[in-house]
Amino acid sequence: MTFHHKPVRVGLIGAGRMGSFHAENLAYRVPGAVLAAVADPLPGAAEALTNKLGVAAKAYSDLHALLQDAEIDAVAIAAPARTHAEWVIAAANAGKHVFCEKPMAVTLADADRAIAAAKAAGVVLQVGFNRRFDSGFAAAIAAVKAGENGTTQLSRSLTRDPGLHDPSRIPQWTIFLETLIHDFDTLLHFNPGAKPVEIYALADALVRPDFKDQGLLDTSVVTIRFDNGAIATAEANFQAVYGYDVRGEVFGSKGMLLAGHINANHCVRYHQDGIAIETSRMDSDLLREAYVAEMAEFARCIRSGETPRATGEDARNALEIAVACIESVQQQKPIKLGAR
Repeated sequence: MTFHHKPVRVGLIGAGRMGSFHAENLAYRVPGAVLAAVADPLPGAAEALTNKLGVAAKAYSDLHALLQDAEIDAVAIAAPARTHAEWVIAAANAGKHVFCEKPMAVTLADADRAIAAAKAAGVVLQVGFNRRFDSGFAAAIAAVKAGENGTTQLSRSLTRDPGLHDPSRIPQWTIFLETLIHDFDTLLHFNPGAKPVEIYALADALVRPDFKDQGLLDTSVVTIRFDNGAIATAEANFQAVYGYDVRGEVFGSKGMLLAGHINANHCVRYHQDGIAIETSRMDSDLLREAYVAEMAEFARCIRSGETPRATGEDARNALEIAVACIESVQQQKPIKLGAR
């Protein structure tokens, strides 16, 4: 692998909502990286994004053409979730470093193929578990790792999305594979060194019960038992009317750590109707700094040879829990890991 001190030239795959946000960060906010190209199969989408950002990045409608571009050092994958593993493998095979939005894969076999492809190519593979780059979550995880919180006994993590706009566009099992995957990653890092041994998931369509017969699950609680006896819960809902709500808590033998907040800013308003706080309504607002920090770490790891803190193996570990959740809902019983 060659390490270089010039800015990392990143090609983006996918110019949708999340892709556009990553593109803006790469264009203006990420030290050590530049947005060099955008690829999207929708005619004109890549060009529209580069024009909007006012950057001299190439625009491709052929995604494979971007991978063959010798001037591109790395790719950031923000394509639809079910295609991620194939793009990780294709990018690694083309010798590009890879940043992939979560989930990296939706089957364990594909996760293994993606990890193996990156390893064989000797490229950096980082997955978009942005929560770990949030200052609160990062501090809590560091404190647990340093032993400050003692032995983890109980932990919880929750994700409440701000609004369920069009349920018909949500693929089945999204709540586990794309939403709670963040919480599973967090809970694994709240209990370092321990392995999950049993998963039990309850899920339903409570926000939009009219879509349940189409496979929608918009509300879930998951319990995870670890081999060191610790018990964790993860909770998700697709419609918190009050904003985008992401929080974590880890209780150990020496105390408790809380992470996450919903405040859009640090102003609290006291007036005749009570006390009010403006809340964040988008992941790209609540976790704006974390999105920049994760991409800056990606560029730094490419330039220095370091291993990123959110690896392909981390993605596989979280996916293992998500897959067990799907089985648990289907079979309506707890699932033992390692016994499947």
